[in-house]
Amino acid sequence: MNFKEKIAKFIFFSSSILSAGVIFFILGFMIILAFPVFSKGLFFDMLTGLWSPDHGLFGILPMIAGTVCIAGLAVFISIPISLGCSCFIFLVNPGRTGKFFKKIVEAMTAVPTVIYGFTGIFLLVPLVRNLFQHGSGMCILSSAIMLALLISPTMILFFIQSFSLVPKNYLNAVDALGGNMSQKFLYVIIPNAWRGMITGIILSSGRALGDTLISLMISGNSTAFPGSVMDSARTLTAHIALVIAADFDSIEFKTIFLSGICLYVMTCTGVILARITMKKQNFQRNNEI
Repeated sequence: MNFKEKIAKFIFFSSSILSAGVIFFILGFMIILAFPVFSKGLFFDMLTGLWSPDHGLFGILPMIAGTVCIAGLAVFISIPISLGCSCFIFLVNPGRTGKFFKKIVEAMTAVPTVIYGFTGIFLLVPLVRNLFQHGSGMCILSSAIMLALLISPTMILFFIQSFSLVPKNYLNAVDALGGNMSQKFLYVIIPNAWRGMITGIILSSGRALGDTLISLMISGNSTAFPGSVMDSARTLTAHIALVIAADFDSIEFKTIFLSGICLYVMTCTGVILARITMKKQNFQRNNEI
């Protein structure tokens, strides 16, 4: 190994250590600031309790439920849309039309989240309100639909990348046997690309969990426990943005750090699952080679 390679290795290794250190520093920062919650034995009560500061209740369970409901419904809506779009781009029309739509999808990933939020307020919320005749239209369903539109481009690109890793000889074999496009997609592409697709779903779920503006602008920000998709809800990210406490040492203010820890655990779990899935996919591909 020459000198330049040693320098490059040192730089990459240092960058990795720095990135990991920043992540653990942020986690430690949140734990330290939320320490009064742990020291007073309020951790589990706040995780499972309701939010009513006027009555001395500082539980974040409604926000956890709102986060899971909005993000989960968004992923549920996004999967079939992303699957259809990626199938069209990769398999149905992979020529100029497919490449054109792929460029549009790539451009959508760069659209600021606030644009999606304003679009949801002026177009989607009135539509949901008039269609279901229930509430203001600022609800879990509206947030989930707009959030699905936000995460779909990321999911589509992951799906396309997973499809492209399927061995060409498998696809050629289907054509040689007279298989149609649906058979090629269902019996060859999906079974060989599902691990990469799961990675895309997990990472898109992480983005849905961590989004702030869409839930802040469209969900209604109700602190009550949601009972249906037409109810307003508040997510953990919106809760962090909305909590205003005059006393920084109060339990009310400490809940934002507890919310941050919950988000940290959720997103890290998703990243770890994605890493495990990617390693299994690479291991399987190496064995096939």
